[in-house]
Amino acid sequence: MELSDLLIFRTVVEAGGVTRAANRLNRVQSNVTARIRKLEEDLGVELFSRQGRGVTLAPAGSLLLPYAERLLELVEEAREAVGGGSLSGVLRLGSMESTAAARLPAPLAEFHRRYPQITLELHTDPTLQLVNQVLQGSLDAALVAGPVTDPRLDSRGIYVEELVVAAPAGLDLAQARTMTLLAFQAGCSYRHLLENWVRAQGAVPDRVVEMASYHAMLGCVAAGMGISLLPKSLIETSPARFSISLLPLEGGPTTAETLLIWRKSAPRARIEALLQVLA
Repeated sequence: MELSDLLIFRTVVEAGGVTRAANRLNRVQSNVTARIRKLEEDLGVELFSRQGRGVTLAPAGSLLLPYAERLLELVEEAREAVGGGSLSGVLRLGSMESTAAARLPAPLAEFHRRYPQITLELHTDPTLQLVNQVLQGSLDAALVAGPVTDPRLDSRGIYVEELVVAAPAGLDLAQARTMTLLAFQAGCSYRHLLENWVRAQGAVPDRVVEMASYHAMLGCVAAGMGISLLPKSLIETSPARFSISLLPLEGGPTTAETLLIWRKSAPRARIEALLQVLA
């Protein structure tokens, strides 16, 4: 079993297929397929179930993945220790979209200036999905809504967000409680808080409309379609802010802490560099 084969195996899992993995690794597809088959022969098991052109993890592959992650992380950690801390390579950062839009432009520009040898990849998703991606190793770190209590993770508080209900201009709380909720998919911490707030008011919303973008969400609030729960810092940067009323989250938490999370076993040099910039 070679480390390079484990890297290819992990990349196929992360990319969701051989073709995308080959593109990410700058290899031809046939080479990636051959290396996976070689790894399967070495282990004497099938790692993937092949269905047409797609692949899914077989039971043996699911067992191998966390070991592959640990071995590859140990190699990276050893390189950093011997080299005095590597400030090069790729840093895969996840973030809630609200944080990416309102908080990250200036820090990421500064990170790029300070550490030109580090390639930063930014991915946005709701908190629950980001936590799972960090645990699975497809992200090195992520900015999520706290609290996060998984013992496998380290975290540090970065921002404290003031939370408000964004409603069409002129609406009061009583009117807002029964409007359509505009939110991300399940797993979004802010959606969970908004749904709990509505239930606590004894109200029944018209419906929940899931959206993939805060820009679209704010535009729909301004147009009178519904309400949303958002950080005040995000609304203040939106061109739609003049057509939106900011209502207090009565009876619910008025702030939320944004944490940077990472696996306790992860190499630390690039994460420490990111923490210095975010601080």
